[in-house]
Amino acid sequence: MENEMLIGLSRAQFALTAMYHWLFVPLTLGLSFIIAIMETIYVKTGNQEWKEITKFWMTLFAINFAIGLATGIILEFEFGTNWSNYSWIVGDIFGAPLAIEGIMAFFMESTFFAVMFFGWNKVSKKVHLLSTWLVAIGSNLSALWILVANGWMQHPVGMKFTLDTARFEMDSFFDVLFNPNAVSKFLHTIGSGYVMGALFVIGVSSWYLLKNKEILFAKRSIIVAASFGFLTSLFLIFTGDESAYRVAQQQPTKLAAMEGLYDGEKRAGILAIGQLNPNKEIGDEKDEFLWSIEVPYALSFLGYRNIDAFVPGVNDLVYGNEKYEIMPASKKIELGKTAIDALKEYKENINLNPSKANAAKSVFEANQDYFGYGYLDDPKKVIPPIGITFYSFHIMVALGSFFVVLFFFFLYFSMIGKIDGKKWLFWAAILAIPLGYVAGEAGWVVAEVGRQPWAIQGMLPVGMATSNIDETSVMVTLGLFALVFTGLLIAEIKIMVKQIGIGPKGERDV
Repeated sequence: MENEMLIGLSRAQFALTAMYHWLFVPLTLGLSFIIAIMETIYVKTGNQEWKEITKFWMTLFAINFAIGLATGIILEFEFGTNWSNYSWIVGDIFGAPLAIEGIMAFFMESTFFAVMFFGWNKVSKKVHLLSTWLVAIGSNLSALWILVANGWMQHPVGMKFTLDTARFEMDSFFDVLFNPNAVSKFLHTIGSGYVMGALFVIGVSSWYLLKNKEILFAKRSIIVAASFGFLTSLFLIFTGDESAYRVAQQQPTKLAAMEGLYDGEKRAGILAIGQLNPNKEIGDEKDEFLWSIEVPYALSFLGYRNIDAFVPGVNDLVYGNEKYEIMPASKKIELGKTAIDALKEYKENINLNPSKANAAKSVFEANQDYFGYGYLDDPKKVIPPIGITFYSFHIMVALGSFFVVLFFFFLYFSMIGKIDGKKWLFWAAILAIPLGYVAGEAGWVVAEVGRQPWAIQGMLPVGMATSNIDETSVMVTLGLFALVFTGLLIAEIKIMVKQIGIGPKGERDV
């Protein structure tokens, strides 16, 4: 029987670590490229002002990079401490991209970081510039391999199940690497990091303009960040569309939760804004929303590239829909239990009765696509938490649209030379810094909460992935991690604020 408290504590600990980690990662991804662009301008022009600008933002990048390492290291160790069953069952597949990330990407990033940060006036301008670009590339390669692993969890490909060991083993590395879900997730995630980096630079620069300090520095920083941010925010929208398309194809339960869609329909619209009915239950006749505004036909078109396409809802996925050949979740659970029983029979007879073992193997192979469902006891459990998935998705989309408009205004007023005195715009940029983090965290909530109850989509429920450890130890480490991570976050904010107050020329401004 599953230990619900242990599962809940393990999920809470991993979620805590991942969400704190994501407070540091996006700024690393975005700021690294902005710094590289600024240093390129310095090398091309020879203008010392651009060197000061680059070094200032590089200092803030270094603070974020150093403090962010701790959460990332702990996150990977938790797969062994809290999720050992998961690591055993799919370690051959999941471990490969994480190993490559450590050996190749993180090594390159860390090595050239030292040259970038300490190499001023010790190496040539071009060597230093190359190091800065390699740090940016290394940061993004780290994200690539981590997101390849995560994309595989969302859409498992390139593997086979070995009955003798009861493990999934890699069958094709390139299928895992070029998994369409992993590619779209990588592009969308780094896009969000680029936008976060641009928001940070514009927000800090706006603070200087409000204080009427470092005017030239702030305006030049804004030009680079607004240009970079506007282009990457458009890229973010494009990759978001592709990511949602992949969700529609591979994770229909997540899509239904994202849109609060209970009853599937053709020519389904996308909800622009609305409020879920908190009393709505799966299978009842109550309205899904208290109020809503939708864009007609958009969900069918964006999800299936066809406005006439049928989009399955929660009820279709739980109870089935014969017309559209959607199998009821109860049938999947039944077939999954058949596969589990066949695997058990195979293991019991592999040495005692080979013919009986072979018959069991055939039964397993006929039902193995539903193997993971056999560990579920309620058809309704195939649906993720609808409320949190729905609201997180729409918060992310709304904020992403706001960022596009913000970057456009900054770029437009900067290009026509009328950025001075736009206090409303400066305050909007300062507010956008925390909102950028909210949008990023909301995106990860959609990705991870939206695929529940699965640790690996359709193959391994979260309840079967946990370690068999004492729940007290998880509770204690959860509390310790919360204290340590909060302390690291407070330390970063204090150091960042102090450095921003000192300013690019080293004079205290606050």
